[in-house]
Amino acid sequence: MPLHPAENRGYRELFVSGRQLIGRWARLADALEGSGAEGSLRAAVEAVDEMLEALEPLIAQHGLHSRLAAQGTGARIGFARSMVLDRFLERNQALRLAVSDLEHLTTLLAYLARVSEDRGHPELARPCRSWEQRLAAEGNAVRDAAVGLGAEPDAAIEPLDPSVVGRVAHRTAWAMGAVGEWIDRRAG
Repeated sequence: MPLHPAENRGYRELFVSGRQLIGRWARLADALEGSGAEGSLRAAVEAVDEMLEALEPLIAQHGLHSRLAAQGTGARIGFARSMVLDRFLERNQALRLAVSDLEHLTTLLAYLARVSEDRGHPELARPCRSWEQRLAAEGNAVRDAAVGLGAEPDAAIEPLDPSVVGRVAHRTAWAMGAVGEWIDRRAG
């Protein structure tokens, strides 16, 4: 039985999102070296990479291939997020926002398991359920690491990217926040 368009699109989204997480989180782990969070990030990156490697041949049996377009797009998105958007963030903000990347994957895996079960593809549903559980555990570890950054608030609010460009981006974000606070005080 061929894949339903919901499965087809969902699996392609899984590969795009997974590959962007791998690229972004590897750079995030490097930026958070010494914070205690990098180990959780690297473990999650490894798990997501294993998931993609395990699922790729299973979906290929149904005529769906992801190596070039889907995974290449995901890698480019992860690079762009790391090199542009993350530069505006504090260390704690970047890690807390990253948790949503893994939440997205676990929710998508649960969705795909459900669609695959209902469509009569147990060979796809079982690994999706298994990976959903494993990635949920990885997500809990990263969430705990994000919360743990609160133990050192001065370090938590440091710019994620200590380069000149990162410091300028961080100051820009800080200035925008200060203007917003000033407006809110005036309005309040």
